[in-house]
Amino acid sequence: MNGIERISRTICGQSVDRQPIYGWVSENLSREISEVFGSVAAFEDRYEFDVAHIFGGPWSFDGETFDRIRAEHDELSPDVLLDYDIFTSPDKMSDYDNIARSIEHHKKRDRFCYVQTPGFFEHFNTVFGIENQLLYLALYPEELGELYKRQAEWTLRFAEHCISLGADMIHLSDDWGSQKDMLFSPKTWKELIAPNVKTVADFVHSKNRFVSLHSDGCIAKVTDGIADLGLDVLHPWQENANMPLEMYLNKYADRFGIMGGICVQSAIGIMNREDLEKEIRRVFGLLKGKRWICCTSHFVQKHCSMEDLIFAYDLIYQLARE
Repeated sequence: MNGIERISRTICGQSVDRQPIYGWVSENLSREISEVFGSVAAFEDRYEFDVAHIFGGPWSFDGETFDRIRAEHDELSPDVLLDYDIFTSPDKMSDYDNIARSIEHHKKRDRFCYVQTPGFFEHFNTVFGIENQLLYLALYPEELGELYKRQAEWTLRFAEHCISLGADMIHLSDDWGSQKDMLFSPKTWKELIAPNVKTVADFVHSKNRFVSLHSDGCIAKVTDGIADLGLDVLHPWQENANMPLEMYLNKYADRFGIMGGICVQSAIGIMNREDLEKEIRRVFGLLKGKRWICCTSHFVQKHCSMEDLIFAYDLIYQLARE
């Protein structure tokens, strides 16, 4: 069984030959990993990663248009943006060359490839700043809803091109949670964000591909809604943000898969090795055989030593095969 088959079957709740493994390791530790293994790719090969998380392609916001808007207006608010075409074209295929190269590399290794694309709230934080956007959710809900809708329309074209290049899953990145609760109300989520997530999910499913979501923090108040939208995978299911794994196992294990389990905030790079081993074994004890892709909860942080990273992945490699 190769990685593509292993991940696809795990997401669908079917039996596999071993637990699939992955890790977000490159963002902060590329140099350190390369010094030990020769390259990040060699690290991925050493631990036989089943998954590839692929970035790239066009950015949806048109920088020149935003420069013009800022020159013409004192405040960059949602009502102002509606008067402009702020999006780039998603149809210039040369913009996808980096995605195509990455997919080709990982498909040669029989890895399941998912491509990240911006979500809605998180994406517009790059325009407004998070504090302003939280305010605008109250002041300009209809205008923000229209902007999110236009982003969803752009995302459909982006997703279609990625799928044509061989992507197995489209991955929406859209942080909705803080450490203890959501950043906004479930009502706001239901009215402004969920319809656009559904638009993307329905389209990707029509192409017989999977859809996943990354959201940091506590999003327990909308996990029923996530299941109802038909999302296939949620990353990371953050235990240290008021989301115990027992909640997933009791309520959602038959509705969607999860990716994560190895926390970068409280475990890897934080715990001593004895405690880290106990923690990894605890997570495997709860999730092995479930709809679970063993992965870090986010990018491993720079304070994680290579010795600790290797210790963790040696153990993960072993436990996945026992």
